[in-house]
Amino acid sequence: MEKSKVYFTKEITSESLMKIYEAVGVELTGKVAVKVSTGEAGARGYLKADLIAPLVKKLNGTIVECNTAYRGERNILKAHMKVAQDHGFTSFADVDIMDAPGEKKIPVNGGKHLDYDIIGVNLDNYDSMLNLAHGKGHAMGGFGANLKNQSIGIASRNGKAYIHSAGFTDDPKILWDNLPPQIDFIESMAESAKAVADYFASQNKPIVYITVMNFLSIDCDCDCNQSDPVMDDLGIVASLDPVANDQAFVDMIFSSKEPGAQKLQERIDSMLGREILPYSEKLGLGSTQYELIEI
Repeated sequence: MEKSKVYFTKEITSESLMKIYEAVGVELTGKVAVKVSTGEAGARGYLKADLIAPLVKKLNGTIVECNTAYRGERNILKAHMKVAQDHGFTSFADVDIMDAPGEKKIPVNGGKHLDYDIIGVNLDNYDSMLNLAHGKGHAMGGFGANLKNQSIGIASRNGKAYIHSAGFTDDPKILWDNLPPQIDFIESMAESAKAVADYFASQNKPIVYITVMNFLSIDCDCDCNQSDPVMDDLGIVASLDPVANDQAFVDMIFSSKEPGAQKLQERIDSMLGREILPYSEKLGLGSTQYELIEI
């Protein structure tokens, strides 16, 4: 099997972000969705406006998000838009909370937990997508990067409940009392990420995957009490393959000799986080085998 190409730069600047996007070699055209986490109120690790604005403007992109399943400051439209404004996203792009007007089901092919994925209905308004993830730890998924950004991130509020419960419920009110075995949740994230990839591919809509590996906390940007980074910034990876891109990020964490890296490694493995990679590969979403190309 041919290895997927993953482009890499150690430099984290708006210029290097632009350069790595161009290195991937696929031009995103038409109405471009830029899927970024807007970050919970109080979080510090979300991707900042000064870093991503030049690329988003170049693409004439729209920042897209969906409401959260947990009670925070982003579970309803008005509050979510205020956080997006407070975090600087509305200063350089339109922001679309895609499930505010409604949701829709899209098929999950070859999965064993989910019969479908429930996404924000406004995803249909876009011709291409930049999956622009912040790589970091995650309290429930172990780590979050492109796969999580495309599964939980694009799912509607009810869709998030459906994924988190591995298909048991789409009701956020009863979700937290009905959590499944951890591996079922991890695999459900892979299934929903694959559903979005298949849905875009069926309409010949391209997706480019970029992960910025900075502010490497064991906590996600959805955590209002996000802890400090435990290791130095790693750089940026980009690919047309979300599995390879996530694998490269995880490999860098696990090959690090920094003392703090162990905390992130433990967070990932305690939540079976790495299991999303071979399962995504088995589903046909991408490959865990990659060639790292430094730019």
